[in-house]
Amino acid sequence: MNALARILAVAALTLGVTSLAHADRIRDLTLVGGVRSNQLVGYGLVVGLDGSGDQTSQTPFTTQSLENMLQQFGVNVPANVRPQLKNAAAVTITAELPPFAKPGQRIDVTVASIGNAKSIRGGELLMSPLKGADGQVYAIAQGSVVVGGVSAQGKSGSSVQVNISASGRIPNGASIERSVATSFDKGGDIMLNLNTADFTTAARVAEAVNRNFGAGTARAMDSASIAVRAPLDPSQRVAWLSTIQGLEVTPGDAPARVIVNSRTGTVVIGSEVKVGAAAVAHGAIQVTISEQPQVSQPNAFSKGQTAIVPSSQVAVSEDGGHMFKFGPGTSLDAIVRAVNQVGASPSDLISILQALKESGALRAELVVI
Repeated sequence: MNALARILAVAALTLGVTSLAHADRIRDLTLVGGVRSNQLVGYGLVVGLDGSGDQTSQTPFTTQSLENMLQQFGVNVPANVRPQLKNAAAVTITAELPPFAKPGQRIDVTVASIGNAKSIRGGELLMSPLKGADGQVYAIAQGSVVVGGVSAQGKSGSSVQVNISASGRIPNGASIERSVATSFDKGGDIMLNLNTADFTTAARVAEAVNRNFGAGTARAMDSASIAVRAPLDPSQRVAWLSTIQGLEVTPGDAPARVIVNSRTGTVVIGSEVKVGAAAVAHGAIQVTISEQPQVSQPNAFSKGQTAIVPSSQVAVSEDGGHMFKFGPGTSLDAIVRAVNQVGASPSDLISILQALKESGALRAELVVI
């Protein structure tokens, strides 16, 4: 069994198991409206590098940033002097501010070079503000950068690199200075937003809440949102929501969909995919071109020149064609077995699925990414 056959067989087995009715917690199916993280970004300097920093002749903003920082400490660099730095690098800093984060708590930050620094391994990030989309400072970052990659280069120009050494992380590298206001403690209904919009799942979530807490407690607003009545007191709202999130609901069936990744050749076929009556022919034509250069040697005293004459051999071969037929309402298992029998490659399988979709025999949504 080839690699594609094994992948499709495992996918079919997995989808067959997951197609059975099962219950998930509401916590795993939904997100609470208004309770989300916020992105933070900042700019700073990493210093203390071992000669692997920015080349200031090509990244003048690194020198400018350092001069501005030195001025804040009373150090004035003459206007006609351009420091040639090797141990500093300009970087961007990104972080994610979790919901309900309070001042004084710490979060991880990611540091990435924006200049031509070869590596920021062993560097120290100087104090840098992190701002939100509104331009306000929400955290201050500083600390030693931890880099997972490594690179080395010899005098001859040979080099080796493992992962990326121009970016790294600082665990607990930022201290939160400002919290983000939320509407969770403002009273009113709590909105539960489904991770995957589905009318059936939304109706079942509302039904489960009403069954446990009384009719009218929850109502499905659309295929993605369920409004739930909640107490006004914040502490009671927390306990109320915790109980609701623990309820189990059987989600609706997944849509009939085939996902094709044209770059990697990965194909995922949903358990609800059906194929109408169709016949598929599968064959392969191979064109082989081989080059065997020959040396042409002139005769003695002919005043000719030795030359290399190209010699090409072209061969065309067609393997035995395969054909398989799908009956009406063919299931996923039959599709997988048929594809395995003909030994189709990922590119062949993509072509077969696209042809079935164009013919109207594939009763599923075909998504190519």
